[in-house]
Amino acid sequence: MNWQEAVEKTVAGLGYDLVDCERSPAGLLRVYIDKLPEEALAGALINVEDCERVTRQLQYLLEVENCAYERLEVSSPGLDRPLKKAFDYQRFVGEEIEITLRMPFQGRKRYRGLLSALDVAAAAVEPVAPAAPAEVAPAPAWRVVFNDGKADQALDFSLEEVREARLVPVVNFKGRGAKPADGKKPSKAKAAKTDDKVDGGPDQ
Repeated sequence: MNWQEAVEKTVAGLGYDLVDCERSPAGLLRVYIDKLPEEALAGALINVEDCERVTRQLQYLLEVENCAYERLEVSSPGLDRPLKKAFDYQRFVGEEIEITLRMPFQGRKRYRGLLSALDVAAAAVEPVAPAAPAEVAPAPAWRVVFNDGKADQALDFSLEEVREARLVPVVNFKGRGAKPADGKKPSKAKAAKTDDKVDGGPDQ
């Protein structure tokens, strides 16, 4: 088990959703956590105590796994939360997102618009008669609706076609208007600091 898998297992075991984790060449480990979907949609927010709890457990884990690092930051994902898993996309249907494609489509890679889900069965391509084995591109499961300056356009895509996707930050003190209507989206939790250069990450 590598360190990413160990981090994911630990965060999940503590009852949180691991949004992302990254390691810089300088030895900085960044771990972004969120409440589990059912809690987050009910309005629960990540706070400093959550970050401190995860930080303490990860300190122990990384020592046991003999993972060298200089500093550990644990924080909430912030207003521009990355979308990594299919469930992330499902959770934020109806929100404005920005996606960057792996390959350009109609001369561009970056699109910004409202996210919606497609009926995968309806979007599936008609099967081809059996022949030489060939890779079949995944059927589009998601759509982003954007305005090109003239009219609304729709881009259908699969997760395999996406290099990066993030929520577009919404500055609203009542929280992000996600589903259900009372859903809230937190800004990054403040740092959860310890004495050995481990913290909960800076506000961004």
